[in-house]
Amino acid sequence: MNSGELGRFLRTRREAVQPADVGLSTGARRRTPGLRRSEVALLADISVDYYERLEQARAGRPSVRLLTVLATVLKLDDAEGNYLHNLAGYPARAAPDTEDRVEPELRFLLDSLIHTPAHVVDDLSNVLAQNRLSVMLFGPWAQQTGRRVNAVWRWFTEPEARAQSFLEDDPAVGRQYAAILRSAWAARGHDRASSDLVTDLLAASAEFQHRWEDMDVGHIQSTHKELVHQRHGRFEVSCDTIRSATTTRSLLVMRPLAGTGTAQRFEALSTSAADHAGAGSPTARQVSPSTEERPADLRRMNRPSSI
Repeated sequence: MNSGELGRFLRTRREAVQPADVGLSTGARRRTPGLRRSEVALLADISVDYYERLEQARAGRPSVRLLTVLATVLKLDDAEGNYLHNLAGYPARAAPDTEDRVEPELRFLLDSLIHTPAHVVDDLSNVLAQNRLSVMLFGPWAQQTGRRVNAVWRWFTEPEARAQSFLEDDPAVGRQYAAILRSAWAARGHDRASSDLVTDLLAASAEFQHRWEDMDVGHIQSTHKELVHQRHGRFEVSCDTIRSATTTRSLLVMRPLAGTGTAQRFEALSTSAADHAGAGSPTARQVSPSTEERPADLRRMNRPSSI
């Protein structure tokens, strides 16, 4: 049980809930942001003293029933509720698969996508495999070494690369990355891989420190994206997530939106990729780790999100 983190999480979520959200009057003299501790205790049917000790990391391990009640009172979504249970030492899901592999079913789907960019990521946002179109749009992420294979690390520590790829520096992207990492960190039981990544990010990026202190939690979700390729123009896609049934891997697919011409432009990009491969250019699995990325090939607009 991580009582200190649990207490801080309860406090930040309490301060984010407005009295009107739970049917309470705001009052003219209210100074506390969000709910008062006494109000949370009243709604959860526990003593004020016990709830105060929970936030101050001085209480014992709360029961699953109480955590479920607190999640309801504090308006937590599924990811936040799971995170609250994780902090108290109750695993909300199966332990992540820690092997550096892509299971055959995801590999089959990835290799089957000829005219659509796609890549496989793990729960820490490490890019594990890409198809050819993903390499052409995003560069050879899966072939990088060390921290550079990790999308969260590159977002927070490589502002020059981020500026080249993103026309708008959307704060929502950083929040999403930090939220996804926090959920994985808790689900893994603060294992060495996740803890080392968090520690390194905290040391390397003041922006990540700020996002981490927000204590947001979440999972990869399908999002709308607008991408611009240097030669083939604008792509409007839905970045859809297909999660493995047996591991924490996910296949991210850039599905073209109907009526935008994106499918035709992806077909042209696919033909171009095939021509390059035929001329001896590397495919997604053959790219050398020393091959430089080509960020000029990609321009993203509006709400870019994790790859």
